[in-house]
Amino acid sequence: MSNQPNPANSNGNGGYERSDIGAAGVLYFLLGLAVAGFLVYFIVDGLYHYLDKRSEAEQAPVNPLVTNAPADTRRIPKDYPQGAFPNPKLEEDERGQLNNVRLKEEETLASYGYIDKNAGTVRIPIDRAMDLIAQRGLPVRSQSATGEAPAAPSKPAPETKKGPKK
Repeated sequence: MSNQPNPANSNGNGGYERSDIGAAGVLYFLLGLAVAGFLVYFIVDGLYHYLDKRSEAEQAPVNPLVTNAPADTRRIPKDYPQGAFPNPKLEEDERGQLNNVRLKEEETLASYGYIDKNAGTVRIPIDRAMDLIAQRGLPVRSQSATGEAPAAPSKPAPETKKGPKK
């Protein structure tokens, strides 16, 4: 056994591998990956077409009294007459209705106005309310307002001076 250290690089090639990876292997891998991607695409597309045909076959028939019903009742064509739907129409334009609700809420949060004019209750913009709270602090209730009776401070009974017992 020798006590001489063995150099990590005994073949003298500069500390790194001299051989390169073959370009053919990388190209074959990429080609195989592309072919696998196309196969998966066509398999999934065929599966969706199969499930769509199966769903159409299992769909309940349209009532014979209904005229001008579309073939696919899951999607409403653009030229379908609006009078064909019975009332009440719950949501005709849900995105527009939601935008109107959000705009009204934003307007309420950012403007002054009366909540109850007779009682004199008003609302202020939320930014102004936050500034006022930062300046004044949060309101604090006294303990008597919470319904708890405050503890009466107990006064000690006056002591009489007594001398030592005899």
